[in-house]
Amino acid sequence: MLDRAQSIADQIVCWRRHIHQHPELSFQEFETARFVARELRGMGIAVQTGVGKTGVVGRIGSGPPVVALRADMDALPVQEETGLPFASSVPGVMHACGHDAHVACLLGAARLLAETPPERGEVRLLFQPSEEGPDEEQLSGAERMVEDGAMQGVDAVLGLHIWSEVPAGQVGISPGPQMAAAGRFGARIHGRGGHGALPHHTVDPIVLTAQAILALQTIVSRRIDPLEPVVVTVGSIHGGNRDNIIPEHVDILGTLRSLRRETFEQLKGEVVRALDIVRALGGDVEVWFSKHYQVTWNDPELTKFVGQVAVDLLGADAVKPAVPVMGGEDFSVLARDVPGCYLRLGGGFPGQPLRNHHDANFDVDESALPIGTALLAESALRYLRGGTGSAG
Repeated sequence: MLDRAQSIADQIVCWRRHIHQHPELSFQEFETARFVARELRGMGIAVQTGVGKTGVVGRIGSGPPVVALRADMDALPVQEETGLPFASSVPGVMHACGHDAHVACLLGAARLLAETPPERGEVRLLFQPSEEGPDEEQLSGAERMVEDGAMQGVDAVLGLHIWSEVPAGQVGISPGPQMAAAGRFGARIHGRGGHGALPHHTVDPIVLTAQAILALQTIVSRRIDPLEPVVVTVGSIHGGNRDNIIPEHVDILGTLRSLRRETFEQLKGEVVRALDIVRALGGDVEVWFSKHYQVTWNDPELTKFVGQVAVDLLGADAVKPAVPVMGGEDFSVLARDVPGCYLRLGGGFPGQPLRNHHDANFDVDESALPIGTALLAESALRYLRGGTGSAG
C-alpha cells in the first residue's frame, strides 16, 4: 500500500492544495463536501451527502465487519501568512490545523481501496464537518454525524491527525488517553456600578473579577491531585467601556481540560467553589458550562494492531510513542461505543522551525500525505481480513 500510495502522491498533494486554497469554517463546508463527493463518485464509490449537516459518507464493500476511517474537513478563522502559491483564497479563513491534509489522505485511501476492495465487510469513509467548534445547539460535527447514523453498524474507527511536532516520515501511536476532555465555562460577575472617583459607593466587578481569577488559579495547584494532568485557563475578560466608569458586570470565558472524565467533573465543581469568592466580597455571580468533548481514548488491542501495520509499512524506527496532549478532539465521540485508534502522522519539516497548529504560518511537509494514505488503507484492509481479534 505504501508503494501504491507513493505512486499517486501527486494526486494526493493536488487534493490537499485545492482544499487548502478553498477553506471553509465549521458547518460551512459546502464546497469541500461537493468536491469530496465528486471525487468519490469518480472512483465508483457509493456516496451519501448532507450527513451531520455538511458531512459526506462513502462506502466500499458491504456487510460486517465495518471499519470506519475518519477525516475532518473544517478550517479556522485565521488569516494565512505563509505566502504559499496555493495559500487560502478566503480572507480570514485558513486550514491552520491540517484538516486539508486529513481529507487528502482519506481520498487517497479511498482510491486505493476502490481499486482493491475488501473481500468481505465494509470500509466506511467519514468526511466529517466541524471538528473545531460546535453548532448553535453545542453539538460538534462528529455528534451530528452519529445522530444521522454514520456510525451505525461500525465495529471499529480509525483516524489520524497531521502533527507538526513529529517529523514527516514518522508516526506517533500509543494506547490509552490521547487528547483531553475539554469544555468551556463562563461567568457573569455582578457588582454595582458608579463613578470611578467614588469607588466606595460601588461594588467594583472588575476588582471582584481579579479576585475570582486568582481563586481559579488555585484549583490546579491546591484542589486537584498534582499527579492529574489538568488545565484551567481564563481566555477572555470583558467589562466596562470608560476609564472613569465602574461597570455593573464583567464577563469571563475559559476552558477546562483533563485526561480523566471523573477529574473533569471535579473541575466543574471547583470552578463554582472558586467563584463563590465574588459573593463573599459583596457581589454576585452566574456560572455556566458548555457541553464538553470526552477524553479521546485509544483502544489497546486496536492500537496494537494499527501500530504493527505502521511498523510493517515504515519500519520500527519510524513508529514512536504518542504522549497525551491537553487539546480536545471530537473523534472521542466516534470512539465512544466502538474501539477507536487515533494516530499522529508526522508532518513537521525536518531541520526547520516548528510550524505551530492554529498559527497563521502553519504548513505541513507533503511527503507525509502518502504515508497517511497507506496507513489508513492498509489498516482497513487488514482489519477486514481478520488481522485483529476485534474483526473476528
